[in-house]
Amino acid sequence: MELRRRDGVLPTVVVPLAVAVATVGSATAIARVFAPEAPLDALAIALLLVGPAALVVRRRHPPLAHAVAVAALIAYFGAGYPFAGPLVFLAALIALGTSVTTGHRVPAYAITAVGFTALVLVHVVRDPSDRLFVVAAAWFAWLVALIAAFELWRSRRERLAQARAAREEAERRRGSEERLRIARELHDVLGHHVSLINVQAGVALYLMDDDPEQARTALTAIKQSSRELLREMRATLGVLRGVDEQAPRQPEAGLARLDDLVADTRAAGLPVTVETTGTPRELAPSVDLAAYRIVQEALTNVRKHAGRATAAVRLEYAGDGLTVQVDDDGTGPTGAPGGTGLAGMRERAGALGGTLTAGARPDGGFRVRAHLPAHLPAPEAR
Repeated sequence: MELRRRDGVLPTVVVPLAVAVATVGSATAIARVFAPEAPLDALAIALLLVGPAALVVRRRHPPLAHAVAVAALIAYFGAGYPFAGPLVFLAALIALGTSVTTGHRVPAYAITAVGFTALVLVHVVRDPSDRLFVVAAAWFAWLVALIAAFELWRSRRERLAQARAAREEAERRRGSEERLRIARELHDVLGHHVSLINVQAGVALYLMDDDPEQARTALTAIKQSSRELLREMRATLGVLRGVDEQAPRQPEAGLARLDDLVADTRAAGLPVTVETTGTPRELAPSVDLAAYRIVQEALTNVRKHAGRATAAVRLEYAGDGLTVQVDDDGTGPTGAPGGTGLAGMRERAGALGGTLTAGARPDGGFRVRAHLPAHLPAPEAR
């Protein structure tokens, strides 16, 4: 089972068996016709079977199988047995091809050179005629042609392996990018809605006895925020499950939902103003989503870190894209040390070919400013 699982039945059993039958069968038939006075005996048959037997391990130990097959050929001709057709060399040539195509080129060429030289010397001893040079040249020409074919085969296999590795790497990269995108979405969604729920829960607890109606309003806001959070998480996590969610009952996240985002933020106690300059136009879906998430994350940071503050959202539509700016007049930083909010916003902008800057304003407070292209460039043709 281990041998079958590792190398397969075809290369380890079928091919060696077929080569053995072809080699012994053709050699026996040719010897009977052209050399009836010296038929092949048991030792000759055994030597002819050594090469095919070595093919059983050629995939795990190519140089070893090649060396054994060549040694069997040298022993066969060195013992004085006649040339019995080209199939006598079949096992050695198959082992040579396996060694070359699997990358064992140096030992393959060394074994071939030693074997070729030994066979020429054996031929000189057995038949020192004038035809030796012609025979050796013919053998060498055939051997060079076969080696060239094996090298072409090896080169093609390497190119295919490189192309397969490149495809696998591209798939891994796409998977990593998708996981990063999902992580950003979850961070933004959870940060925004959980922050809202935390603020409204605090309001409800504080006013539970003194102003039950206001507490009821806060609890209603908590319910709405939690429902929206669950909806967005289902939509995001649906990508991980690889299934389609039901058709959304609300628009997907984008600047079309900016009014709802601002209303939720105001309900949490943060005054927000919105200003739009230029002519609004349709954006690429990924740009629209990134602009919305940047505003969402910036307002979340203001609520969490700026203390008692107000915020101003500004959208500037220009010829080359959209600029999103969120200012606050708070007293604290809008990014926790070591947090991922600002880094995530920069990654969102950078992934689309845009830029994002964030830092303290000269007159106090904090500013997040991002410039995004209106449309993504078309992928280059390959």
